[in-house]
Amino acid sequence: MIKLYAGPLSLFSRKISIALREKDLAFTEELVAFTQERGYAPKHPAVLAANPKAQVPVLVDGDAVLFDSTVILEYLEDAYPEPPLYPRDARAKARCRLLEVTADEILFAPVRDLLYRTEPPHADPAVQAKREVTAQLAEERIRQEFGRLQQYLGDQPFFCGRLSVADIGLFMTTLFVQRLGGPRLAGFPQLDTWYRGLLARPAFADAADQIAAADRQLSPDLARG
Repeated sequence: MIKLYAGPLSLFSRKISIALREKDLAFTEELVAFTQERGYAPKHPAVLAANPKAQVPVLVDGDAVLFDSTVILEYLEDAYPEPPLYPRDARAKARCRLLEVTADEILFAPVRDLLYRTEPPHADPAVQAKREVTAQLAEERIRQEFGRLQQYLGDQPFFCGRLSVADIGLFMTTLFVQRLGGPRLAGFPQLDTWYRGLLARPAFADAADQIAAADRQLSPDLARG
């Protein structure tokens, strides 16, 4: 049985749970303790033993112990190829991988500047004001990236022709934009249609529900749209 060590607010963990469910693979999940004050601390011993970065997700499949969401997704595709989550053609697969990188490293970069919104206001008003200015700049970068992604997507239901890791990664980062009060998708109709279509799939809906449940537990007063 596959085991996934995940975090309640880890979008990278949710990428893996979506992939496992879309591939209809049986797995158990152990949530690693998380608090707003200390984050993932103390570190889970199994995560410490498996990952030098001491981060989730960690996936255990027999004697295969893996970390990093991209590596795990590639392993799942190799070990359990049906249904595929990558295109078969080498160039199409490379484009799909680049879109996942876009989700994790390009779109998510400005999203980090919105994470303070899950925390109480800073005691120093000057620090809080600086955070808010930084967030405004981050939101503009997110809008620009949404525009590029919408142009790439066009009228397709999926970014790579059929459901793929590109959709999984971009969905999770877009979900975080929404939960953190970032730019809404109303101004990006094709992207909005794509996002709502994925939310209608049980694996994606479950991931969104798990994030929302963790938010309610950790930040009950956080305003969300």
